[in-house]
Amino acid sequence: MTKQRIVPHLWFDREAREAATFYSSVFPDSSITNITTLHNTPSGDCDVVSFTVLGQQFMAISAGPLFKFNPSISFMVNFDPSQDVDATTRIDAVWAKLTEGGKVLMPLDKYPFSERYGCIEDKFGLTWQLILTNPEGEKRPRIIPFLLFVGAVAGKTEEASDFYLSIFKDAKRGAIARYPVGMEPEREGTVMFTDFQLEGQWFAAMDSAREHNFAFNEAISFMVYCNDQTEIDYYWEKLSAVPQAEQCGWLKDKYGLSWQVVPTDMDQMMQDQDPERAARVTRAFLKMKKFDLAALRRAYEGE
Repeated sequence: MTKQRIVPHLWFDREAREAATFYSSVFPDSSITNITTLHNTPSGDCDVVSFTVLGQQFMAISAGPLFKFNPSISFMVNFDPSQDVDATTRIDAVWAKLTEGGKVLMPLDKYPFSERYGCIEDKFGLTWQLILTNPEGEKRPRIIPFLLFVGAVAGKTEEASDFYLSIFKDAKRGAIARYPVGMEPEREGTVMFTDFQLEGQWFAAMDSAREHNFAFNEAISFMVYCNDQTEIDYYWEKLSAVPQAEQCGWLKDKYGLSWQVVPTDMDQMMQDQDPERAARVTRAFLKMKKFDLAALRRAYEGE
């Protein structure tokens, strides 16, 4: 499998394995690809689970009840009749599974923007948007992270997406639609919908000026895989805006979105069959803010 440059990362209390197993059963072309347990971390022993959903790579960790999912970041799942003749029945089947123990935020129904759409918070608290896409529209991936800019960052979707497009080398804007007059409290000209691609990973985003009791947090972050220390330094310097959030390769940008800037060979180091090698790398990175690739490699080799 080709490694994605940007991989969504989900923080669970203790349910990473259970959730990955559940998502693998709900969606086609989905499976668990690796499970590693980190020992002696500040959260105790933590399962790290690599899995795919509809071919999209994800990472999940069980690291304690520090962060909770909320709808500021959801995952939009496209059911495209031009790509899948059974799209209409498949959307209903996936919806039925996700609603078990979950909470419906918008019923699966016909809306002005789609013949069939629904929004659901699943039993783990993760928000999904299922949409029967217009087959005549431009082709998009089957699953896309969706960023909702609310509260202090409401109205900043265009600015933020321009910022990300300026940082990542292989990047492009897709569609953009703005709120018209008369949709108060939404401000005319702010973003009703946009999508954009960073290093092959599509994102969608929108503004909402309505009152929401949530904001971006570390429950969902985006891992940026870097080939060398120069890339690690570049993304760290461009993205990090909250010094107190810098820890173990994690950072927070000026819009509150969390990223992890990690070396491409980190997965290989952590998944090594020799548990002592992985333990040495874990001990090394727990002391770091920005990752020092040379130091991690020395720990891995036992130097």
